[in-house]
Amino acid sequence: MADPIVVGVDGSGRSLRALVWAAHEAALRHRALRIVHVLPPAHSYATTPEGRDWEESHQDQGVVAEAVAIAQEAHAGLEVTPVLLSGAPAAVLLAEAEHAHTMVLGAKGTGGFGSLLLGSVALQVVGHSTSPVVIVNHVSGGHRRVVVGADGSAHSDAALEYAFQEASLTGAQLQAVHAWSHPGPPAAASTAQDALRQEQQHALKGWLAPLCERHPEVEVVEELPDDGPVVALARASDRADLLVVGSRGLGGFRGLALGSVSHHLLQFSQCPLAIVRPRVQ
Repeated sequence: MADPIVVGVDGSGRSLRALVWAAHEAALRHRALRIVHVLPPAHSYATTPEGRDWEESHQDQGVVAEAVAIAQEAHAGLEVTPVLLSGAPAAVLLAEAEHAHTMVLGAKGTGGFGSLLLGSVALQVVGHSTSPVVIVNHVSGGHRRVVVGADGSAHSDAALEYAFQEASLTGAQLQAVHAWSHPGPPAAASTAQDALRQEQQHALKGWLAPLCERHPEVEVVEELPDDGPVVALARASDRADLLVVGSRGLGGFRGLALGSVSHHLLQFSQCPLAIVRPRVQ
């Protein structure tokens, strides 16, 4: 069976926006949708087993039931599996990610893992997930554009593969951004600077070539802004339906599970952000 799209829900508005995005993605990719609600370790105010059972059967199952209804109303015929689990949120979600095509989470929420999503839980899930993770903060639509960061690293290659698939499925234009800077202070155009830019452009074409050959239906636009990657990608995200980056690029620190660029874009992206790492064979 194909790996499902997994979405974490907690009943908050942003978690529901993540749910809508995930349901659309599952329908688009013809995959099942797995809806996961994580019970916090200290469950509400119940002090007896009977009280805890009542809360679980009413409050938390209500969150899951609402999510299932929303997904099925938006996409009739979509295979939806609701899951109610307890434990440490990051550990539960990372275990779910092991068998997911994509893990989808809202940027913030109320209670459970949602309220911590830009803190320790989010960083653990995004930094250690074996599957791509999409963080849904600002939902945008209608741009028909997928933006992807490229730098030649293995993580960037994985991001390019994911972005091309998404652009192909949605009929969107793919904007490949390779942010680079001149080695030194800005200066008037020179032969050396022109040669360096041509070298960077040639490298970008080389990274894109195999995927362009496999996906001739995707319109590709190459962008080489003379700017930092965070600024360039955040700016491009304002005109995109999805921003895709590798979990760590050539400029990342080897001691960090999540690179500095992807870490900053968790806060600055103006559209859903997909963070992708190479699959372990």
